[in-house]
Amino acid sequence: MDDELPGLTYLRRLCEQIPELEVVKAFDNPLKLIESLKDLEFDLCILDIEMPYKNGLEVAIALQHKPVIFTTAYKEYAADAFDLNAVDYIRKPIDKTRLESAVKKALQILGNESGKKKLFQFNTDQGKSLVKLSDIVYITSSDFDKRDKFVMFENNQKLTFKNISYDQLLSILPKLDFCRISKKEIIQLKFVKHFTSNQATLETRENGTYNFQLSDIYKENFLKLLSEKYKG
Repeated sequence: MDDELPGLTYLRRLCEQIPELEVVKAFDNPLKLIESLKDLEFDLCILDIEMPYKNGLEVAIALQHKPVIFTTAYKEYAADAFDLNAVDYIRKPIDKTRLESAVKKALQILGNESGKKKLFQFNTDQGKSLVKLSDIVYITSSDFDKRDKFVMFENNQKLTFKNISYDQLLSILPKLDFCRISKKEIIQLKFVKHFTSNQATLETRENGTYNFQLSDIYKENFLKLLSEKYKG
């Protein structure tokens, strides 16, 4: 949020140019933001530090540890910003490349945090379901509706996530734990037992083994993620 409308409009336009971001709402008054918190669902907040009524540092405290990127024309707030565990601190005028760099840091933090969170709610064929991400073995497109995704769990439970895209799923799933291996499939890397240049075999104690073909488009990323996950 920013208390100056031209600056807020410019920041919003920058955010809309970054594919990983979806602008939920923009505020030019910090009190209105705080009043709306109970009705808003968001993962990241971009805050100007210099604002009337409450400054950005005070608003960040009200956000209860949600990741924050601070923007300001003044450098003297940097130490205070990082005392609040800010993702980043951007000096105005804001450059798109600099903002993209800050957003990348935020996504890494959100990816790590999602791995710590125990349960996530999804709309499924069983209604609203609370799902433990670490129990997911693989996700594939539904045979009945391509907008839906079939999910296999380690305990042999099966669910269908309703009307959700692969991009939406990948924004929720921990970055180092899950990998898209084709246009229609995501697997959890901890279940990979064997792999070749074109195939990955997943193994679980409950269900036995599953074989998946590695798409040429996603193969390089699969190998990179495995290397990062198990390096050293």
